[in-house]
Amino acid sequence: MTGPGRNCPLHYRYAPAVFNTAPPARLQDLEVLYVVGGLYGNDLALQSVLRLFERESGRARLVFNGDFHWFDAEPTWFERVQREVLAFDVLRGNVETELAAPEDAAGAGCGCAYPDWVGDVVVERSNRIVQRLRGAATAAQRAELAALPMWLRASVGAVQIGIVHGDACSLAGWGFAQEHLADAAHRQQVQRWFDAAQVEAFASSHTCLPVFQRIGGAAAPRWVLNNGAAGMPNFRGDGAGLLTRFALRPFDGQQRRFGVHLRGLFIDAIAIETDAVAWQRRFQALWPGGSDAFASYFERIVDGPAYAQGQCVRA
Repeated sequence: MTGPGRNCPLHYRYAPAVFNTAPPARLQDLEVLYVVGGLYGNDLALQSVLRLFERESGRARLVFNGDFHWFDAEPTWFERVQREVLAFDVLRGNVETELAAPEDAAGAGCGCAYPDWVGDVVVERSNRIVQRLRGAATAAQRAELAALPMWLRASVGAVQIGIVHGDACSLAGWGFAQEHLADAAHRQQVQRWFDAAQVEAFASSHTCLPVFQRIGGAAAPRWVLNNGAAGMPNFRGDGAGLLTRFALRPFDGQQRRFGVHLRGLFIDAIAIETDAVAWQRRFQALWPGGSDAFASYFERIVDGPAYAQGQCVRA
């Protein structure tokens, strides 16, 4: 399936071998790393993330790995999200990449590269959302987004981590989607990506549902760690977003939803809790009933997706 919103442009792509390099000094030998993907302009969730991170001590870094804009299609709101996010390490997702693209660029639509299980009407709505969002951004803000990288490498303790928005080959790749990772043949392909990248974990987002998937045997495990969405609910009946925390020490708090261990590292999905009613009112003030974002997302914002926490950790 092709067309705006389904295409994956060539300039989104990279080889897994790009990760086979030393992390920048600021991301080496960390004690704590937060990876926050799919904030989607939820500024209430952003404040919760920052409060959680402020509690951490030692050598700690926070990385936003793309799609931090989406619902914030109003100039003041957009500016506040961008200013606060860009104070940290940041990757651009497909949303930021398409916001930064020239107006006359060949259309990738929203840049989501949606797979065929996503209906055409959802794709069309997303394409219109990103067009509305462009109207909230200044030329200077779009230039800031264009300058952001597509991937990073970090190390926490002895563990090497590739940080992406999509997957090991593309900014908008769906190779780390929970649907694809359920397929054994696809997991063999992911194993080859790990071999080329020379990392032990990939932290991703983009596909909107969380999954921690072990790749390879128990003797030498690698992990795909997809946080789903920081700015939207990830489970039916649970209104919290999620971030991925890598740390040399356990998380101190009630927000831990699930996690795994890797070579002495605690890797956890941490809940991003907000005032649900306040966020719903804020969302509807800009995206009322009948709008594209309301049609695509409001049911999930209220009830969560048809997905359960027990589906997330796959060993």
